[in-house]
Amino acid sequence: MYNASRALTARYRELLTPLGITYPQYLVLMALWNQSPLTIGELGHRLYLDSGTLSPLLKRLQTLGLIDRARSAEDERVVLVSLTHAGRNVRQQLAEVPETICEATGLSRDEVVDLRDRIDAVASHVRATTRPNTHS
Repeated sequence: MYNASRALTARYRELLTPLGITYPQYLVLMALWNQSPLTIGELGHRLYLDSGTLSPLLKRLQTLGLIDRARSAEDERVVLVSLTHAGRNVRQQLAEVPETICEATGLSRDEVVDLRDRIDAVASHVRATTRPNTHS
């Protein structure tokens, strides 16, 4: 799994670097393309990222003009993340990425979906059976 992850990450890097986007930033954009706005907490939950990891990603995407962050009108403690016009438009530039990655695997689309589902199941099982850190 480690070798496959490294190879796929390198392939993503080749595709995303020309647009100045990293793979984790691409994941944020994909989440927002599916639903925008999202709270920082919702994004972190969907991507399994803590706020310490997510905040710099969001700051960079905001600097690139792809997202906006704003406090919720209902609850000022909540920060909403939404796509800008440029953030919606960059989706067109990245439209070929999923197909290119699928082709790079040498698997059919159905096999890729099955593999993704199996890996998600393994990850869920590992998270569910991981003991909380009891060390302070």
